[in-house]
Amino acid sequence: MIPKIQRILYTTDLSENSAYAFRYAIDSAKKHDANIIILHVIERMRPFTGFLADSYLDEEHSKKFSDEKITYTMDRIRKGLELFCDRELKDDPECVDRVESIEVCEGYPAEEILKKADQLNCDVIIMGTHGKGVISHTFFRSVVERVLHRVRKPVFIIPLPKGETDITFHDI
Repeated sequence: MIPKIQRILYTTDLSENSAYAFRYAIDSAKKHDANIIILHVIERMRPFTGFLADSYLDEEHSKKFSDEKITYTMDRIRKGLELFCDRELKDDPECVDRVESIEVCEGYPAEEILKKADQLNCDVIIMGTHGKGVISHTFFRSVVERVLHRVRKPVFIIPLPKGETDITFHDI
């Protein structure tokens, strides 16, 4: 028996066209009468960069900077969500209500996505992918690929279009 979809984890990197995949999350939520949790992971600094930052910032200032990044990102997502619902779903007042929560955290994106999907009892994950070139793929495995190798839940991968779409979190 296929489990009922009640919670959808929509992951976003807030890049240009990333809201395109949100259309699929909203559509799936409507079809399954499910809720959406929006997740954005602020990538943790690389060890050397983190070491340099730590040498200039004490723990209190580092924590304050981190909290400000998270607050700014949450505000940006909320504004993007309102804009999306106003533009795309004028006739659907439930658009914003389908979003159960917005989660922003720091860490390594693939690990945080997997952890949050379990912690928040999500039934499926919806992710956009940019489909970067062969050279980029050779040197850096994508977050999507890392998630797919370890996930135990259904994942919908939405290829993001090239060029500008009519909706984007990028400009907000």
